[in-house]
This record gives sequence, C-alpha cells and structure tokens, in this order.
Amino acid sequence: MKGGTMTHGGHLGELKSQKSYKLIRLPGTMDKEHKLPPGGSLDSGLGSEFSSQVEKGVHFPSQNGTKNDSLEIEEPVKIMERGQWGGKLEFILTCVGYAVGLGNVWRFPYLAFKNGGGAFLIPYWFMQLFVGMPLFFMELSFGQFASLGPLAIWKVNPLFKGLGYCSVIVSAVIGLYYNVIIGYCFFFFFASMSDPLPWSQEVTSHNNTNSTVLIPSNFTNSTGTERSKSEEFFYDRVLNMSDGLHDFGAVRWELALCLLLAWVVVLAVLAKGIKSLGKVVYFTALFPYIILLALFIRGVTLDGASDGIYYYLTPQWDRLADSTVWSDAATQVFFSLSACSGGLILMASYNKFDNFCLRDALIVPIVDCLTSFFAGLVIFTVLGFMAHQKGVSIDEVARGGPGLAFIAYPEAISNMPAPTVWAVLFFFMMLIIGFSSEFSIMETVMASFIDEYAFTLRKNWRNSAIFRVTVCMSFYLLALPMTTRGGFYLFELVDNSISGFPLLFVGLFECIAINWIYGYNQFADDIEMMLGKRPCFYWRFCWSFFTPFVLFVVIVFKAYQYEPLTLEDYEYPDYGLALWWLICLFPILAIPIVFLFKYIPRRQLGVRTLMKPTLEWGPTFEENRRGTKYERIKNPIYGKTNLSFIHDEQTDSNYLNSKLSNEPPPSYQESTRM
Repeated sequence: MKGGTMTHGGHLGELKSQKSYKLIRLPGTMDKEHKLPPGGSLDSGLGSEFSSQVEKGVHFPSQNGTKNDSLEIEEPVKIMERGQWGGKLEFILTCVGYAVGLGNVWRFPYLAFKNGGGAFLIPYWFMQLFVGMPLFFMELSFGQFASLGPLAIWKVNPLFKGLGYCSVIVSAVIGLYYNVIIGYCFFFFFASMSDPLPWSQEVTSHNNTNSTVLIPSNFTNSTGTERSKSEEFFYDRVLNMSDGLHDFGAVRWELALCLLLAWVVVLAVLAKGIKSLGKVVYFTALFPYIILLALFIRGVTLDGASDGIYYYLTPQWDRLADSTVWSDAATQVFFSLSACSGGLILMASYNKFDNFCLRDALIVPIVDCLTSFFAGLVIFTVLGFMAHQKGVSIDEVARGGPGLAFIAYPEAISNMPAPTVWAVLFFFMMLIIGFSSEFSIMETVMASFIDEYAFTLRKNWRNSAIFRVTVCMSFYLLALPMTTRGGFYLFELVDNSISGFPLLFVGLFECIAINWIYGYNQFADDIEMMLGKRPCFYWRFCWSFFTPFVLFVVIVFKAYQYEPLTLEDYEYPDYGLALWWLICLFPILAIPIVFLFKYIPRRQLGVRTLMKPTLEWGPTFEENRRGTKYERIKNPIYGKTNLSFIHDEQTDSNYLNSKLSNEPPPSYQESTRM
C-alpha cells in the first residue's frame, strides 16, 4: 500500500497488526442509508485511531464507482512518541508530590483538632484503607494498562467518556486557583526577606472602606475591637479587600506579578511534559521534608509546644459517634490523594506495562498519611507556642485553610528568635509543596488534550509547545480577577464549589463503569496481564461494593448538610450562590451530556452494545500484545465481523453496509476470549 487504495487481496487484520493506521470516514450516502451521524464511524471503534504513530485509512468504493461513500488512505503522518518515566522512582515521587499538597499542611491538622484529635485518626485510616487506597490502585491499574490519558482511555466505555471530561475540567479549575495560592506564597516569600517582618509591624491600610466582614468574632476593629497585625497585613496589605463580591476593584499589580511568576515557573517545568517534570520532582517531592523536619525541631523547643501537641493528639472518643467526623475523614482522604481528578490515570499511563503498580498504590497513600500527621505536629507545636505567648487556649488560635498559612503561622513565626530565617524557610516550603501539586495538575490538563488530539498536538514539538504556552497564558488571564480587591471572595467561592461534589461523582461512576459495566473479572484479567497475578478479594470487595457505597453516602450526606456559602461573617449574594452552583454542576453535567451525545446518533445499536469497549481497547503498545497472554488480543479482534473483503472494489456497498449495520462489533471480552 502506498498512499492510495489497498491492493486487491489486502486484509484488515494486517492493517490492525501494524498499529499504524487511522480509518478516515468521508461523508456520503452511507450516512443517509444507515442513519449514521455525518462524519460518524461505521461502528463503535472502526472509525477511530488505530495508532499514535501513523495515520492512514482504507478506501471503500461506492456502488456507483464514485468516492462519496469511501474511506480513504492518507499518507503517513508521524507524531512524537508519548514517552515514559525515566525510572520507577520518578513516578513514585511525582505521585507523592501530586498527593502531598497544601491541604496536608493547612487542612488535615485543623480537621484532626476539630474532629476529636487522636480519635480522628481512626476514621481517617479506616477511610484510607477502604476508600483511598482502592481508588488509588484502581486508577493506577486503569491508566497503566491502556497507556492513555483520562480522556482517551474511555475507549473502554465510550458512553462514559464524560467522566474523563468531568475530571479534566475539575483539574483545570483547581489548577486555575491553585496558582493564585502560590502567588500569595510568592508575595509572603519576598516579604519575608526583611527584618523586621512586615506583619510584625503596624500596617497602614490601603483600603479606604471600613470593612470588618472578615474579622473573626473574637477580634474587633477600630469601632470596638482589635485585629492582629498578621490579619491586618494579609487582608489590608496583601489583598486590600473590598466590601464584597460586588466590588472587584482594580487588579493588585503585586499579586498579578506574583501570579505571572507562578505561571512562568509552571510553563518552564512542563515545557517538555514528563521529560522535564520527572527531573524536577526529585527536588519538589523531597526537599519539603527537610524543611518540615527543621521546623519541627525548632517548634518542639518553643514554650507551649507540648500543649499544642497535647491538644492535637488527645483523643475525644465521643466524637466517633458523630457522622460529620466520618464524612470529613472520607472527604479528606479522597481529596488528599487527588483521586478521580485524572492525574493518577495520566501519571500511571507513562509507566512500563509490567510496572508493579500495586506497590506504588500502597507506598504513596501511606506517605501521604504520614506527611499529613507529621505536618500536624509541626503546625501545632507553633500554635501551642502562639497560644502560650497570648495567654489563650489553643482553640482560639487554631484555624484551617489560608488563614493558617497566611495569618496564624506567620504571626507565630514573628515571635520566634530569628524570625526572618524561619519565615523564609516556611514560605519556601509552601512554594515547593504548592508547585509539586500544581505541576501534576496542569500536566494532567495539558497531556489529556494532547493525547485526545495527538495527530495535531503531538505532530511535532512546536505544536505541543504552542499548545502549552497558550494554556498557561489563558489560565493566567482567567485567574487575574482573583488578584483584584474583591478577588479573595471569588477565590473562596471557586475553591468551595469545585472541591465538593464533582470528584465524588466521578469516583462513584468510575467504580460502576469499571467494575460493573466493564466487569470486575475482565478488569482483574487486565491487571493479571500486567502484574502476573489477579487482585485479591479485598480489592474486589472495595471496588465493587464498599468504596462506591461510601462515596454515595458521602454525596448524600454532603447534600443534606448543604448550607449557603459564607466567608466568616460575609454572606454571599444570590448571584454569588448562583455562580457557586454553576461551577459545581458544570463538570458534573459533562457526564450525562457526553452520554447522550454518544448514544443518540447510534441508539439503534442499543445501550448494551454502545457500552462495550471499542476495537481499540487494550494495551496501546504492540509489544504488550505479544506472548501467550497478549497474542489473542491482536488479530481475532475482527473475527466476528469479517471485513476481509473490503479490498474488493467490486463489492456491493449495500452488502457491506448491511454487514456493518446488522452485526455490531465484537466486545473486548468476546475478542479476547481464549
């Protein structure tokens, strides 16, 4: 075959085995006669990509000899290799950096303190064992088997491709505002390089309004209360906050520059995808532990540190009867591991086919748990010192989220000996932890679309680079409103809306799609192909029953507990709450929308048929389809619908069409049956 039609006597099996073709469907009368969508494929898998290496097609002459009803061969279009990790350690460190984020530092310690101290570790580890680790292993196995990103991988069930879009949309939104936090860290990092620290002095307010909406109830302002200097610095100097969401005001140029710097760093690290990311993670994943250890050693020597640790770890056993504690534990585990946001599937897709991903699925969650616990010790030694200095109880200074990182901890540092040194170390650590997660989040977004549109975006390095630059520039512009005087209201709204329901829905439907529709037995066979042994009963119980049940309960519980968003004493207006629902529901709606988009044009085939894997599903690389376990996947995949006659230019198109329309393609299970 040379760029024209297939010679007489060709066979489609040969075409498949080369893994270097793409069937291109040209519009014509076939669409009308067989009720296929314009430009649609002849079946659920026949018209899509056979390879990520070369693009070709096959010519089907029409009955009248014209080329209107044809599939043509295109000249080969070479594209760049997808690439793999340079070693097993690169993958593990990337997953650790992806999982261990800012939430480990500012969310877990506060949740543990709020939900029973040491008693919170019981529901936390329980949820880790029965929700976190199972989802982690399932997604690693899923991505490693197919070597595809979270969009392209849904060849396993085209009707559920909306799950891929939902997870990528969520990652995109998280990546958008996560860099805003990193921008705050840059601001504080640069501000820390002064003596005395700027938040240890009186701050001249840049805000002309007498806004007190963000002041906690235990502080007062000039009309009757006193704010801490660190609060004044954050709210008045850094954010220069307005009265509310209705008053965005001007862009804070200092924050805008810090945000720009953050996006420049992201672009520089991800310019070559995992090739550059895999080298950076040796620093970003490991160095924060050195700083955490240094902060802990310094913290335990401070007055009041033991009180902080006592408050952090003292179990309140009665809290275990509170359903909120279990819900918080499940939610924290779920989001701490970054499950179901597409990143785990993508990172695992760059592994070698036989990588022992079960080991990775145990190591990373354990490291994540221990990091969260240790970060809590670091934080509460300093909060104990802060409470001792003020002569108040721990619960009056303990807080979670940005308030811990940018108000409570900086205030405590300012009262330490050599405060500048510790402030620089702390915010440098926050930068590294933030970037280690942001790199993986944005690589998930970029690589997902590069995989989905490989023949364009992986055609050469230039196309890929232009796409990455465009994404970073666009995200910077989209995030600029969060650097205005009213930007913090928007930041909290976006953070609260996107980190709730969407990923829980993805996790629930992933369990259903993989273990109930695709089938646990088939999925276990796939894992056996990679690891040499099938998953034990524990994984089957979790994937098929317990994990989806817990996710469903958490969704219902969170819906029952829903309260309109507030920010301290500030109540969001109706249009703000409407925006909250829009951001929350937008990625979730991708699931039914894509389902209907895929189903309606081919509904005559039935839901059961359309939910079967396409002909392309299986290990991506040819070498993984060889040997006793792999050979059966290759040629027999076309056995049920015999298309060996397609080379015959005299073939009656009506006969061809009837064969294709009346006999749906074989499922992956049928094709791989011994």
